Amino acid sequence: MTKTVLVVDDDPTQRRLIQAVLEREGFAVSHAENGDAAMAHLASGAPADVILLDLVMPGLPGQEALKEMRARGYAQPVIVLTASGGVDTVVKAMQAGATDFFIKPASPERITVSIRNALSMGDLKGEVDRLNKRVTGRTTFADLIGTSPAMTMVKRIGERAAKSSIPVLITGESGVGKELIARAVHGSSDRAGKPFVAVNCGAIPENLVESILFGHEKGSFTGASDKHSGKFKEADGGTLFLDEVGELPLDVQVKLLRALQEGEIDPIGSKRSVKVDVRIVSATNRDLSAAVAQGVFREDLFYRLNVFPVEAPGLRARREDIPALVEAFVRRFNVEEGKRVVGASPETLQILCAFDWPGNVRQLENAVYRAIVLADAPYLQPYDFPAISGVMAPPLEASPTEPLPAVLQAAVAQAQAEIGPLGEAPVRILDGHGHLRTLEEIERDLIQHAIEVYAGHMSEVARRLGIGRSTLYRKVREQGIDVDVKEAS
Repeated sequence: MTKTVLVVDDDPTQRRLIQAVLEREGFAVSHAENGDAAMAHLASGAPADVILLDLVMPGLPGQEALKEMRARGYAQPVIVLTASGGVDTVVKAMQAGATDFFIKPASPERITVSIRNALSMGDLKGEVDRLNKRVTGRTTFADLIGTSPAMTMVKRIGERAAKSSIPVLITGESGVGKELIARAVHGSSDRAGKPFVAVNCGAIPENLVESILFGHEKGSFTGASDKHSGKFKEADGGTLFLDEVGELPLDVQVKLLRALQEGEIDPIGSKRSVKVDVRIVSATNRDLSAAVAQGVFREDLFYRLNVFPVEAPGLRARREDIPALVEAFVRRFNVEEGKRVVGASPETLQILCAFDWPGNVRQLENAVYRAIVLADAPYLQPYDFPAISGVMAPPLEASPTEPLPAVLQAAVAQAQAEIGPLGEAPVRILDGHGHLRTLEEIERDLIQHAIEVYAGHMSEVARRLGIGRSTLYRKVREQGIDVDVKEAS
């Protein structure tokens, strides 16, 4: 998703200059002329991922505005702008919660580097918080991504289940995030902070399932050289998550049923039972009722596990959550891979939202991971997802000083022959009264002229104008320029 920068400055010229720099880098820009307008912008819920805040303004000054933002709980990174680099001024701003500062006028490179650093720090902090919650068993339903009706229902049902010790059975296709829901049930219960132990029942060799779950005594069977407590004992006081519970052998199902009913386990080779206090959350992508009918799953165990069913929706049933999921994965993999990808372009998100995702969230996560590793632009493009979009990455672009590719030379030559030499079709700077035309009018004519010169080949137009292709398309849409778009093959 496009990141929005809120520029808070009383100088309209300064705001426009910064906007030009940021839009060229693919950021969206909002304006506020003083601290009061900035607070109103934030209070309205309008997007603001980073805030550029001038310190000296009429009305609510920058220092006070920054203190007010932090007091109200706005956690967006704030970069302060100052006309003088006094140490006291900078120290006060940093103490109030600013992440960076620069002295006006700043170079475009300084502005963009500062913003990307601020976004990276936000990504890092978010990833640290996520990992801390996971390690300490405090992931809650508020940490689950998605506001679609299907996901909202899962959160509502799950929060109710978490308030008791009732067994929960999470059903759904592979890759929908059943373990994350189980962690949220644990983290939202009074067992939060206690052990959360996950076991993939389908990945354990059949002859070791009983030992791994219930433990064994030393010498109880060949190879048992040490005592093993087992997963039930490991999860004592907390939650045991049995993933793919439908894969358990029938003889182990009997012992699992006893553990659920009696609250005690029988380690292999032990002469006495061991009491355990464990909450069971299980999950499966199989139809357990059909497995009961086929005789491969015990009916009494099924009813014991299926006391409170929660169905996790497939990703195609919650497409509106895809942009938020992509943004979360981009943040995570930026930290893991040391990248600075801002997000996904609108065209990319449209393609991702239209895809059916048979592998669900896991497939989306892996697709974004691959795209992040290979990405060399601020925003993920359709060609970063070739298996989904069918679009291959373009060849390396030539510099503006290099000649046109041969495939375009004939079309451009024909277009230039129709409109005449470049020197005979200048973009007018002055209006009919000798005054300067507005920047927007000049820019529109320049883009229109470039499109005509390069015969509608938008990649070449963007290259020659020195802007990104997505920025060019946005300007064409905003200014209502008619164009017969062509792309070089």
